[in-house]
Amino acid sequence: MIKITLPDGTIREYKKGSSPMDVAISISEGFARNVISAKFNETTVETTTPLTEDGNLTLFTFKDDDGKKAFWHSSAHVLAQAIIALYPTAKLTIGPAVENGFYYDVDLGDAVISDKDFSKIEAKMLEFARQKSVFKMRAVSKATALEVYSAQNNEYKVELIENLEDGTITFCDHSDFTDLCRGGHIPHTGLIKAIKIMSVAGAYWRGDEKKNQLTRVYGITFPKQKELKEYLALLEEAKKRDHRKLGKELELFTFSAKVGQGLPLWLPKGAALRERLENFLKKAQKKAGYETVITPHIGQKELYVTSGHYEKYGADSFQPIRTPKMDEEFLLKPMNCPHHCEIYNYKPWSYKDLPKRFAEFGTVYRYEQSGELHGMTRVRCFTQDDAHIFCTPDQLDQEFKDVIDLVLYVFKSLGFEDFSAQVSLRDPNNPEKYIGSTENWDKAEKAILSAAKEKGLDYVVETGEAAFYGPKLDFMVKDALGRKWQLGTIQVDYNLPERFDLTYKGSDNELHRPVMIHRAPFGSMERFIALLLEHTGGNFPLWLCPEQVIILPISDKFQKYAEKVSNVLENSEIRTLIDTRSEKTGRKIRDAEVSKIPFMIIVGEQEEGNGTVSVRKHGEGDLGTFEINDFVSLIEEEINSTIQQF
Repeated sequence: MIKITLPDGTIREYKKGSSPMDVAISISEGFARNVISAKFNETTVETTTPLTEDGNLTLFTFKDDDGKKAFWHSSAHVLAQAIIALYPTAKLTIGPAVENGFYYDVDLGDAVISDKDFSKIEAKMLEFARQKSVFKMRAVSKATALEVYSAQNNEYKVELIENLEDGTITFCDHSDFTDLCRGGHIPHTGLIKAIKIMSVAGAYWRGDEKKNQLTRVYGITFPKQKELKEYLALLEEAKKRDHRKLGKELELFTFSAKVGQGLPLWLPKGAALRERLENFLKKAQKKAGYETVITPHIGQKELYVTSGHYEKYGADSFQPIRTPKMDEEFLLKPMNCPHHCEIYNYKPWSYKDLPKRFAEFGTVYRYEQSGELHGMTRVRCFTQDDAHIFCTPDQLDQEFKDVIDLVLYVFKSLGFEDFSAQVSLRDPNNPEKYIGSTENWDKAEKAILSAAKEKGLDYVVETGEAAFYGPKLDFMVKDALGRKWQLGTIQVDYNLPERFDLTYKGSDNELHRPVMIHRAPFGSMERFIALLLEHTGGNFPLWLCPEQVIILPISDKFQKYAEKVSNVLENSEIRTLIDTRSEKTGRKIRDAEVSKIPFMIIVGEQEEGNGTVSVRKHGEGDLGTFEINDFVSLIEEEINSTIQQF
């Protein structure tokens, strides 16, 4: 017998060789019908995998992220099967599950797939799915695997196999179709009931522009047709909220071919929005004891060699800038932390001086490939709300908890109430991926887990997802459409203090290494504002709006009264503009609604005579007539009710 521990802590005994599905059936046959994948001792397994030892078992349905991943990974196999059936000379490469669905990269030779072909691919996939073919894993030798794909003249699979370690290779079979695969499938194809091919695009083999261009076919599947219909409706709403569309309509930012791809230009309204976000965080940081620093946009290559960033980000960096002296090389900075380490190094510190908290809205640069650029969420130049805390080991726990408090304050003030956290730890089986001692990694991971637990965060642990220099805690925020975004990162780092030889004098009069914490509640200003746009649909919280009030005089003769009202509002720090166009009032109201300005003030003869204003609210309509000072109070009350005190 073996002992199986379930997520709720329940321990059950089963015959040796029982499968995850056997466990599911023992819990409930109804539950078992929905189980589609499993993890045993944190390793993804098939639902039919024999369990031969004691361990922790987690069973997943389509409602779980791991369940969706298995469902879409399995669907990618069915897509590949359909493509080969329709395009027999195609060569398959890779086909992973992604956040929303899956894709498969194929070399079609002279053939082409367009949106006109989507329906026949869907029909062929559905035909194969209805066969209810069981997914079966089998192991073969590396030599056998190479023979299989060499016989098919598939140089892509051959390259993948050659890069694998010697030993057994695993294939996945369903029906008469076989693919190279590591595993993680649903029980059978019959669970796939709703299929949609979403798009087709070009993709370079292994992301290398020097290699063959492939055809990438994107798709998504669901266990029920109803779920597909709901998803497509959600996509239509997402199109309306697309930050690229809203950014243009609201005149927040733009891009220029002459400036370059992935290099955003902030327009006045967007710059005002961004400035308010920055000032909001700066105010909270000042209360929390942060000090503002400013660093250059470039640094000597040797700086990033010392930090280890050149080794990790060199391929994603812009080419070095060479001065007339050929022995000097500078890089556009990929990260702010090496600069902050050098700021710490400018003078000796005592334990009495710590913690030091250096904050900067620092712009960094990454050479993202053109095909990966996407609006403001994937750019080549972005500004991080970066800060680095240098503290003693004894201060680490409290500092980490204080940073969590700051991040939660930011999210809640901006209307994000639904969020979770991911604690990313190292992969114990691949220590060569990480920099730093085992002892320091142990300390850092313990500090993060302790803080997350004490603060009551809803968190999951992801082994193997840590940064190369330390474990981290990432916040996952759910937007108004139910989509998850990774925002806000906190990282413990024992590595950079070692690399930069950072020290402080302790109470024992000896030199010690400080602990370093990296944190960025927004992540990057560009990506955060993109999320905020899509979450709110452009209807920002009142305190954040670039323009809070627009005054609409019903004719030119009330222009002076409009200016008088504007002056009163501006003196109360309410951002106001006047629509001076010779348009009818109805047209002005419609345009203000499209611009999503929260409040409209209409002034005419009656308002001027009484010293009042008629007020409309965006999306709600007429609020009635107000004394000017009463309207100011209304605005101030709404702002104060939104922003929490830190």
